[in-house]
Amino acid sequence: MLQGKRIGLGITASHCTYEEIIPVIESLKTNGATVVPVITHSVLTAATRFGTGEEWIQRIEGVTGEKVISSIVEAEPFGPSNPVDCMIIAPMTGNSISKFANAATDSPVLMAAKATLRNGSPVLIGISTNDALGLNASNIAKLLNMKNVYFIPFGQDDPYKKPNSLISDFSLMVPAAAAALEKRQLQPLLIMQHNK
Repeated sequence: MLQGKRIGLGITASHCTYEEIIPVIESLKTNGATVVPVITHSVLTAATRFGTGEEWIQRIEGVTGEKVISSIVEAEPFGPSNPVDCMIIAPMTGNSISKFANAATDSPVLMAAKATLRNGSPVLIGISTNDALGLNASNIAKLLNMKNVYFIPFGQDDPYKKPNSLISDFSLMVPAAAAALEKRQLQPLLIMQHNK
């Protein structure tokens, strides 16, 4: 499905979803992709109950077989000199959604996404944010209308305790990436999520 494709994988600071991302990286590779990981500064430096930045970088590099890109300078060549076929950002936090929708490029992940769009290649977003149906709703709407930006299908993960929260179904990353490479949105976009 993704044979011979070079995929950038941007990871932002939704620490609780990292465990779900590791098997999906394996799935991208099983489907023939080379996966180049890119992280935000907060992924690099945060130590949470889900693990330290160093531990996650080790795991990500172990599963991708590639060095993690962790600076804006390293990410900039995703433009004309070292492009990817598709840039996936998953998980993508509300903070990064807000910045991406408003053209702020202050992290390696957002620089890689901007460089990918500059090449006319797709950016695929896997959202994970508690304010998707709150303050960030307008930013998500903006991205839904942006050329070459696609979403991993998403839904409410806990509608009663966290009514503004949305999360993508990361198990759909491979088919969503294949669709994005064909310049189409995997449907249905809105899905039912269960309280995890």
